[in-house]
Amino acid sequence: MELRTLRYLAAVAQEGSVSAAARHLQVSQPTLSRQLRDLERRLGTVLFVRSGRRLVPTPPGEVLVQRAIRLLADAEAALDEVRLASEGRKGHLTVGFAGSGINGPLGAALKRLRTELPDVSLSLVDFFDNADMTAGLLNGRLDVAVQRLPVRDARIETRLWTREPLTLFLPESHALARTDAPAPVSLLGEIPLVIWPREQAPLAHDEIIALCHRAGVVPRIGARGHTVQTLLALVAAEFGAAVMTDSYRVLHREGVRTRQLTGVSTSLHLAWRSKDDGVILRRFLDSLGVSPSSQPRELPT
Repeated sequence: MELRTLRYLAAVAQEGSVSAAARHLQVSQPTLSRQLRDLERRLGTVLFVRSGRRLVPTPPGEVLVQRAIRLLADAEAALDEVRLASEGRKGHLTVGFAGSGINGPLGAALKRLRTELPDVSLSLVDFFDNADMTAGLLNGRLDVAVQRLPVRDARIETRLWTREPLTLFLPESHALARTDAPAPVSLLGEIPLVIWPREQAPLAHDEIIALCHRAGVVPRIGARGHTVQTLLALVAAEFGAAVMTDSYRVLHREGVRTRQLTGVSTSLHLAWRSKDDGVILRRFLDSLGVSPSSQPRELPT
């Protein structure tokens, strides 16, 4: 049974006459009458009877009219969904991130995206290591990733999204914590560092060590921690100070004071598969102010 026939049926039930339904549908009355006769012949039952000046559905006709109304609504909804999907306003997107992303600008960006694209379903996947996020992109688990230190890979496109200051997280009892004024990087030589294990997070580990070397500081490692919570706990326990992105201030760990490091920052990048030209991905990137067609920035060495 064609949708056109169901529209004829629903129109006759709504208008109460073949002539009025024909005018509403902008078809000829003989065409509509012929379609209804053919349908009744196929079903072996009468679908409409006259009641006064109106045509009203018979009990079998009422069953078919109600089903036709639902099917027509479903068909229209399907067309709407296809249009929304083709415009990148309906579908699904999986975003990978680390704590430095979600605690910073990503949270606000996702909130805005849910308002701008309410029919796009967002899945969020928390990662610790950039290499794992890159693997998630390559195997299709992720559509886009927010990374501080992207892994170089020709199969992955990256764009610099934003920059964030680096901050020194100090034991509150330490002399360096007596002020919250910005701290020169050279102060890293005056306190042991609580740092990521290199075997777990080589890029993050090396970023901090390189920061010390550029400042002419020989780093002393006081302890290593595998999570942000562990690093902050070790700082509070006076094992040393941790260098992390400023957005981790929102965690407000008891026993920890912060001082932003002067003149240094880290970057947040957006990364996605090079051959992925999906409309939803483009809308997501556009909403974050990143153009997929722009030239990629050179990644830090």
